[in-house]
Amino acid sequence: MSAEDLEDYEADLELQLYREYRDVVGLFTYVVETERRFYLANSVDLKAHHDDGEIYFELTLADAWVWDTWRSARFVKQVHVLTFKDVNIEEIAKSDFDPVRSIR
Repeated sequence: MSAEDLEDYEADLELQLYREYRDVVGLFTYVVETERRFYLANSVDLKAHHDDGEIYFELTLADAWVWDTWRSARFVKQVHVLTFKDVNIEEIAKSDFDPVRSIR
């Protein structure tokens, strides 16, 4: 396999993943970004912990979808994440997915 073939393969995987995201995003309530992953979830529990002057976050997601090209099963019942970086959680505005409003 040439480098160009590998690049084409990876680009195709990314496109497939984007299309899947576009198809499922309306099923979820939250968008969650960590330094390593991007998730869609219907339930989010975030706890900040302080340990010896360090801060870290414990994140539990339920009914989630994981943005990961190499993962065969992206729908996950529960995800538990520990991170030392910031976590971004946004509620998805359901009006963004209203086809009537999108046309106007």
